[in-house]
Amino acid sequence: MNRAVTLRIAACGIMGLGAALLIAALLLSTYTKGKIAKIPLDIDATLVSDGTGTAFDPASLNAEKFVVNRNVPLTMQQQMSVEAPSNADVVTLQVGSTLRRTDKQQDTGLLLAMVDTVTVNRSTAMAVSSESNPGGALQKPRGIEDEKPPTNIALPHEGLTYRFPFDTEKKTYPFFDPIAQKPYDANYDGEEDVNGLTTYRFTQNVGYDSEGKLVEPVKYASLYEDDADAQVTARASMWGVPGEPDENITMSRFYAAQRTFWVDPVSGTIVKAEEHGNHYYARDPVKPEVTFVDYRVTSNEETVESQVAAARSERDKLALWGRILPITFTALGLVALVGGALLGSFSLRAESTLIDPGLDEADHGFFDTQGIQVPGAEAKTEKLPAQRPTDLPPDRPV
Repeated sequence: MNRAVTLRIAACGIMGLGAALLIAALLLSTYTKGKIAKIPLDIDATLVSDGTGTAFDPASLNAEKFVVNRNVPLTMQQQMSVEAPSNADVVTLQVGSTLRRTDKQQDTGLLLAMVDTVTVNRSTAMAVSSESNPGGALQKPRGIEDEKPPTNIALPHEGLTYRFPFDTEKKTYPFFDPIAQKPYDANYDGEEDVNGLTTYRFTQNVGYDSEGKLVEPVKYASLYEDDADAQVTARASMWGVPGEPDENITMSRFYAAQRTFWVDPVSGTIVKAEEHGNHYYARDPVKPEVTFVDYRVTSNEETVESQVAAARSERDKLALWGRILPITFTALGLVALVGGALLGSFSLRAESTLIDPGLDEADHGFFDTQGIQVPGAEAKTEKLPAQRPTDLPPDRPV
């Protein structure tokens, strides 16, 4: 195999590599990115929000009058993990939420507790359901000493829950509230920097209007069979309301909330959250009489930092597969195609030269001097006559 054939084979290989790189770049920017832009299956996060509020003192249940304390320290905690079913298309998130008074010890300060489970589409973050999977459930409350396995109450979810979709848009999304047990609009409200990350801010009102006025609070849906925490009957003296002290008064529990989410628009991760929740007892829904808990909490710094880090990690993965590698492969592919084409042209001319050596002259060869002749290189060699020796020995004939 001569050198020209070897060069031609090498040129074809390089051009094939270039074409492969361009195809890979196209696939990475379309098909592969769609496979990468999905909610992770290894979520295990603890989200903590701190704040203050007005809260009922559980110890006063056995007192002569219900006691409500103001300006008490409160902490909301969400423990998020992945459960079955979870696969290439869906992920099931289980979120245990608690709200407690930090000025009380252990369970004496527990005000709210809920375990919510929802199955969502890994790309759109929308809740999904099927015949075998209702798409969501709430865990029935259990006593502290109850050793029986938890029992779930089926609750089909709708809209978004706990996350926003990849490539979040500046629009309104339905966002599910597990306490109200239905979705409410989360409205786009502008951009804001959170720890160096540009986020979209969304606001949601449940029972409040845009000015923070109670307009349509939700009647609390109890998870107990006897609705023990949704409707309470007690003496007027215990409620602390006007009337005959021994008169039994029945009040219903109502709920309203305002939330703000700061969302990474690339990954849909909620990096920061602020919540104002209001649980109260009343006879008229829009006229609160006895507060159970009225709180305002915001994600603490540690939670914000961890969520921003998680969002950046997902951003980096998307950027690598969706932008950096496609651009790199495209550039390398173009260089390989051009280089292979030039090498192929050179191999063809080299093969032609081997077949017809005359092509290597000034008017055909690779080393064309553009018509410029070099006289010294083309001049004929002149043969110089040899000189006869002048000093010969006397006895040697000439």
